[in-house]
Amino acid sequence: MNDLRDMTAEDFSKMEGSVFTVTSIDTKLDLELIEVKKLGSGERNGGAFSLLWQGPSEPALQQATYCVSQAAIGSHDVFLVPVAEKEAGYQYEAIFT
Repeated sequence: MNDLRDMTAEDFSKMEGSVFTVTSIDTKLDLELIEVKKLGSGERNGGAFSLLWQGPSEPALQQATYCVSQAAIGSHDVFLVPVAEKEAGYQYEAIFT
């Protein structure tokens, strides 16, 4: 399992199009990583970045910390924020500084 604190935008760019599973107390759903965006300097090596996932219309997740899993990186607690509602469903963002 990778240490999320050491991962960079480049690490996640290789996973664009991959499915991540989000687990909460009430539900489990799959989100597709659709965008990795560099945000400039930050405290982490490689600088700050954001990840944007596309999820389904139902269920909608609230802004909160969720267990996010993906085969290449394992499971990590990630703070997700719903940022848009599209025809395909909700989009969620996580920012790493």
